[in-house]
Amino acid sequence: MTEKFKILGQYIKDLSSETPDIETYLYVRDNISQYNLGIDINSKAIKNKMIEVNTTFKFEDKNKSLKKAYFEIVYSTIIQVDDDIKEKKELEKIILCDVQNKIYPNLEKALLNLLHNSGYPEIKFEKKIDFENLYNQKFN
Repeated sequence: MTEKFKILGQYIKDLSSETPDIETYLYVRDNISQYNLGIDINSKAIKNKMIEVNTTFKFEDKNKSLKKAYFEIVYSTIIQVDDDIKEKKELEKIILCDVQNKIYPNLEKALLNLLHNSGYPEIKFEKKIDFENLYNQKFN
């Protein structure tokens, strides 16, 4: 199957790591297994069949703990879709699955670098994100 889009560029648009104080750092270091990864994907048409796709990963504690650190990365990908793409559903699948599967290794590496450089070197993600499955859950 040939791809129906081409990646023209990709970059980190925004990066954030917030650990307010040493007490929070020590607490988070011991409780980081409670943190969850949240994903948000949005897109904006540019011109000439080009689309800016912004993928946001938030790694945060959803519990009511007062001691929290916060990590977020917004990864921007510029794609150009083939002229024969006319269906909205086909475009959604390209943006939400195909592009994500392509950029995921870079995005995961950037987030892990952020976490490791923020003082949490033991963090790793056990499972890869299945964007195809997420898409199917949402739209089927």
